[in-house]
Amino acid sequence: MSKPIMWQWGSAEAARAPIPAGRRSAELLRHGSLELRYYAPQGTDHQEPHDRDEIYVVASGSGMFVRGGERSPFGPNDVLFVPARMEHRFEDFSSDFATWVMFYGPVGGEKDNPFA
Repeated sequence: MSKPIMWQWGSAEAARAPIPAGRRSAELLRHGSLELRYYAPQGTDHQEPHDRDEIYVVASGSGMFVRGGERSPFGPNDVLFVPARMEHRFEDFSSDFATWVMFYGPVGGEKDNPFA
């Protein structure tokens, strides 16, 4: 039996990763300020703003993404950026929706962020 590779993940493997109590996503990697997670909410997305910048890469499914006062459709392979502390959530998403989530940088986000 081969040892799992800890620097490569597929969606199926990530979907099987345990979700710790009190969290909404499975943590796959921490390296420096980078935190890689896999998020697949069912029904409703109840997340709150985070204290670091984050990037989502949609693995599967589609729906609407709400970021600040904007709404935008999303689908597989779309990349979504959210600056630290900005309200955001996924809405009206399909039952197969799942996304990779990468948190990075300092608490409060990067300085002089043109995307905030």
